[in-house]
Amino acid sequence: MEPSRFKSFGAMLCLATGLAACAGTPTKSSTGEWIDDRGVTARVKTAMIKDDEVRARNVEVETFKGTVQLSGFVDSTSQKERAAQLASSVPGVKAVHNEIVVKDR
Repeated sequence: MEPSRFKSFGAMLCLATGLAACAGTPTKSSTGEWIDDRGVTARVKTAMIKDDEVRARNVEVETFKGTVQLSGFVDSTSQKERAAQLASSVPGVKAVHNEIVVKDR
């Protein structure tokens, strides 16, 4: 094989390997999905901070492939429901798993 062809082949092999490493799987986000999920998480948190009913500091938000998981503690069922409503209204959210716990008084 000529040296120039060998270099081209090597470059193509490195590129293909690099692109394959960025691909998503059922349990791992691709680079693009990871970036999208970070944006969704930020928008959900922002919506909760702007809302008067939800105590945003007590609610954790995680996103994986467009599915948002809410966790933490709130004072009432209405706060829990409002958090899920806010999350589901954010662009890019495909589903919401609401694991928020209502504190006993």
